[in-house]
Amino acid sequence: MFRTALRNVLAHKARLLMTVLAVLLGVAFVSGTLVFTNTVSDAFQKSSAQGFDHVDVAIKPEQGDAGAQGGRPGAAPALTQELLDRSAKVDGAASATGTVSGFAALAGKDGELLGDGWSTRGANYFPGPDGKDDRYPMRDGRAPSGKGEIALDAKTAERAGFEVGDTVRMSIDGPVLTPKVTGIFTTDDGNVAAGGSLALFDTKTAQGLYAKPGEFSEIDVRAAAGTSQAALMSEIEKVLPKNGTAAATTGKELADEQAEAISTSMSGMRTGLLVFAGISLFVGIFIIANTFTMLVAQRTKELALMRAVGASRRQVTRSVLIEAFLVGTVAAVTGLAAGIGIGAGLRSLMGSFGGSVPDGPLVVSPATVITSLLVGVVVTMLAAWLPGRRAAKIPPVAAMNSVHAAASTKSLVVRNTIGALLSGAGVAAVLAGTTMGDDGKLPMGLGAALLLVGVFVLTPLLSRPVIAAAAPLLKVFGISGKLARQNAVRNPRRTAATASALMIGLTLITGMTVIAGSVQKSIDKMATDSLRADYVVSMANFGPLSPDVEQKLKDLDGVTATSPLRNSPSLVDGEREYLTGVDAKTIGQLAELDFRQGSWDALGGAKAVVDSDTAKRFGWKDGSRFPVTYEDGKKGTLQVAGVYQGNEMMRGIMLDKDRLAPHQSRITDMQVMVKTSDGATPAAKESIREALGDNPAVAVDDKKDISDGIAQMFTLMLNMLYGLLAMAVIVAVLGVINTLAMSVFERSQEIGMLRAIGLDRKGIKRMVRMESLVISLFGGVLGIGLGVFFGWAAGELIGSSIATYELVLPWGRMGLFLALAALVGILAALWPARRAARLNMLSAIKAE
Repeated sequence: MFRTALRNVLAHKARLLMTVLAVLLGVAFVSGTLVFTNTVSDAFQKSSAQGFDHVDVAIKPEQGDAGAQGGRPGAAPALTQELLDRSAKVDGAASATGTVSGFAALAGKDGELLGDGWSTRGANYFPGPDGKDDRYPMRDGRAPSGKGEIALDAKTAERAGFEVGDTVRMSIDGPVLTPKVTGIFTTDDGNVAAGGSLALFDTKTAQGLYAKPGEFSEIDVRAAAGTSQAALMSEIEKVLPKNGTAAATTGKELADEQAEAISTSMSGMRTGLLVFAGISLFVGIFIIANTFTMLVAQRTKELALMRAVGASRRQVTRSVLIEAFLVGTVAAVTGLAAGIGIGAGLRSLMGSFGGSVPDGPLVVSPATVITSLLVGVVVTMLAAWLPGRRAAKIPPVAAMNSVHAAASTKSLVVRNTIGALLSGAGVAAVLAGTTMGDDGKLPMGLGAALLLVGVFVLTPLLSRPVIAAAAPLLKVFGISGKLARQNAVRNPRRTAATASALMIGLTLITGMTVIAGSVQKSIDKMATDSLRADYVVSMANFGPLSPDVEQKLKDLDGVTATSPLRNSPSLVDGEREYLTGVDAKTIGQLAELDFRQGSWDALGGAKAVVDSDTAKRFGWKDGSRFPVTYEDGKKGTLQVAGVYQGNEMMRGIMLDKDRLAPHQSRITDMQVMVKTSDGATPAAKESIREALGDNPAVAVDDKKDISDGIAQMFTLMLNMLYGLLAMAVIVAVLGVINTLAMSVFERSQEIGMLRAIGLDRKGIKRMVRMESLVISLFGGVLGIGLGVFFGWAAGELIGSSIATYELVLPWGRMGLFLALAALVGILAALWPARRAARLNMLSAIKAE
């Protein structure tokens, strides 16, 4: 049986090529994803581990609970100079280094931000007894030693063209700084290796920028020769504060934690890419099943003869599975090789888009090899099992007389009943999920899967009425169009399997487009309805903004009102809540909220406004009083002066900034809202930018900018999804080509007869193209219909958290998707149509 299977594979090389390609693409996607993510993760982990070479024990502030911090809900207090000195003197310590760090936006010579925004950092240069900091060896120049000096990492300096002596423009929290570069250093910092930047200040300057004099964000202790990290750790723990506001960790633990964090961050990307690989393989299953169904159908007499001479049902099924195993193995091995190339290409592509990956080898792990081979072989054998089993059940006499071809009425009734039950259950689960809010995600996902499978099972039943609806259009093409329609419905199961491959891809694409467009419209409406301000000023990385920014804007000519939004942690009824400070006098001119009770007018002093969700959770209403523990641990009482409908831009407990300021350890703003006398004009925007020193780290956005920024995010996400789903569509195209090619082979005699009675080659080509077009449009219509339904259902869930959500149907894009489905059908038919037209009519008529 093995020799028979091998002979059949070699005899049908051309017919199995499309199957090999379908599996190959899916396996290449899987292996490429694993190679890429493993390579990037390994490079970052090794680079990160090098950054901990100078750390044996690290001391960091520990949040703990509010009680351990004397009832303070704010951040744990910074580490003191006293703790640094004590740590340096413990037994087994060679030295102790105090670190202060934070965000530092650095502008290139072209005025644009260097690094990738949030990965641009600043830190302190902490010289040892020899006057050098071993972490940052100077390649050129010297270390910074005053307020107007910095040192830059070598990679950033090379990328931006900075040299010792240059003056740079940078910003920590808004105001522009113009320090001089005194040195360029090398570093193993993984952040720099990933494309970020690192600027060093002297310790006193760094403390002024990121903390307070004498305070550190971390203390790194190096062990003396012969002292283990564990031994040093036990000594360090003896000098830690008794109130639990600091904790010690060994360098190895830090490196392991960092490696785990990197692996976790990569797992999200890996999972996302593997989902799309799974979709491609799922679509490929239809092609494989179709191919083996047709191959088995063409060999029924041969299989029947094998049964007649003694082969058992198991041996026939095994013969088909062996063929599938051989095809799957070839596809898996080829796909693995292609995937390794894809992984290498993705790493290079990441660099060309501005993302930087530390140097390192391409990682092809044994797990990647085994997974790829198993996926290719198992998927192919699973898809071929049903055709093989169906072939084995055909009685030898029936097969020899070819009475097996038509499916029995019973089998069709069973199939349609199962499909109807699955579809009904899927629709019911999806509809139930739309009424359950956040809890509806699981039933909706389950329902979507059931409905998709149910529609696939029902597709043969649906194909006849849907394709019949296209009959008037096909009449335009005369006899070719009529024959195309009849051929498309001649074998509903085959048509269904071919169309379903395209349907799945278009369902996902349409659903995502509907959701993205609807969310975008709701955000636009939210920005328009809730903002009276002309501009919103914030840091480009959404980090803290200096209160000096608001003061500069307030003093600017043409500015009529400003208000900051500043957050401060607190405890309310024992729960951790953030208080938002605003300017009570001007906020009403800058923000328009839907107040259910009260208004902005009563805001001030001990009176606050709260969003309706928070009020409902605590049982508050207009006039309610509630206790609050501020960031510094002091207690007070606030009164509800208004209840408003929150949204994604503004929500929570808001009170006057002057009430909040005395309790904040460091006053910073999230953003500043600005209203000008002339409204949002290019001149007003330019005036604000000039007042802030043309700072690239500060974003000045009007309502359109906010909407465009959100739109850009959705557009980028959709483009990535379109690119990934294109793989499934390519596999679907292969399925259409495969089906048509084998259909032409099956109908060779019929095509020869058509040629003999007068249908010319153009007519034959047109017939095959029309058949392909009808099948593709059938899949397109089903996919777009399901996509709209799923998009609506998901929107019902989203609408429960976004009040301004409304369904938007992208008619233009849906028309484009349908046109693409038609194009897929036309392109897929080119080769089969040409092959059909070139058949020799006499040879075809004589063919069995």
